[in-house]
Order: sequence, then structure tokens, then C-alpha cells
Amino acid sequence: MRYKVTFVVGLALGYVLGTRAGRERYEQLRKSAQQLAQNPAVRNAAETAGQTGREFAGKAFTAVSHKVGDAVPDSLAGRVRGLRARAGGGADDDWGTSNT
Repeated sequence: MRYKVTFVVGLALGYVLGTRAGRERYEQLRKSAQQLAQNPAVRNAAETAGQTGREFAGKAFTAVSHKVGDAVPDSLAGRVRGLRARAGGGADDDWGTSNT
């Protein structure tokens, strides 16, 4: 219950501060966020994190599939195979970045 109250208070505070800041501040924050997202260092970090996550997902799938055998649904198996292919193939991922 305490967390819900804290969340609601934070949400209300953010709304009040956001409405007082106005459209100019919103546009300034949006522009800053876009610049940050287009920063090469940030993009490389996101690519690395995505690739590492795909590798760990593949390893986890392999470990689980060895233990549960054929109980893994075909749809999940196909998705993991697709992720493995993208991780090693250098193709664009869901975020428009590439493994360069």
C-alpha cells in the first residue's frame, strides 16, 4: 500500500510540475532526449546490451531445452532461433541499430 501511495504522489507531483513547466520545457526535454538517443556512445551501449541479452537468452534456452526436452513450444523455439540468427548475422534489430 505504501508503494501505491508513493507512486500516486509522485505521479501527481510530476503532473503539476509538468503543467507549470509548459510546452517550451517539454520541447527542450524532448530535444535533449533525441540527442541522447542519437549519441554514438549510447547507441553502441544499447547495441552491446541487446546483443548480450540475445546471447544469454540463447544460452538459457539451450539449458532449459536440454532439461525439459520437447516440452518447449515450437513458437518459442522458432523465436529463439531467429534471435540467434540476428545476433550472429549482423542484421538490424528491432530498434533500428546494427551489430557493427
